[in-house]
Amino acid sequence: MSDDTISELADEAIWLGELTVSLLPDQPEPKGLLALMLYTTARRAARYAAAGTYVPLERQDTNLWERPLIALAEDLLHQASAAGPSGRYQIEAAIQSAHVSRRLTGVANWASVVALYDHLLALTGSPVVILNRAVARAELDGPHAGLADLALLEADKRMRAYQPYWAARAHLSALAGDTASATQALTVAIGLTTDEAMKGYLVGRLAALQDDLRTHT
Repeated sequence: MSDDTISELADEAIWLGELTVSLLPDQPEPKGLLALMLYTTARRAARYAAAGTYVPLERQDTNLWERPLIALAEDLLHQASAAGPSGRYQIEAAIQSAHVSRRLTGVANWASVVALYDHLLALTGSPVVILNRAVARAELDGPHAGLADLALLEADKRMRAYQPYWAARAHLSALAGDTASATQALTVAIGLTTDEAMKGYLVGRLAALQDDLRTHT
């Protein structure tokens, strides 16, 4: 799927989100969903390097973010939060808001991110939430804590073919100093990746890990 096609689909999704909000103005979850999409779209230009490889959130150039979209997302999230109990989309949007705030202010807020994931996990029981929470907790309590949380997913057969699981496992293993395990997990992640931009990023990470492994052997 081309970048233009992805952009067109994202724009259409936002249009549908805006339509839903206009039809259900008193409902908080449509606003939460629209805010979530706007946070994601606002970072679109910073998500890829000049060579076309993927750029993770923590390395993105925030000058490329679309601030008007972020401001609109923040306003929608505030409206949704004031309208009633938080639903799944509101919490996911709040997580994105926390990430944006951290990058723009430089103030670490991982405790808040983990707490939001706790709420989302209680609401959904999703293994993907467990995965994302483990990565966030590693930032708060260290990579070994994140790996311990990630171990909860080892028996889940769905994770065997889930690329983000292996990428996260590689990331946390590398942070923990276990370069061999990180290399193994990253190799699996690359094999499961169909997106060329993401594959380019992961291949670069693997090359760096292999260089590190050779240096210390």
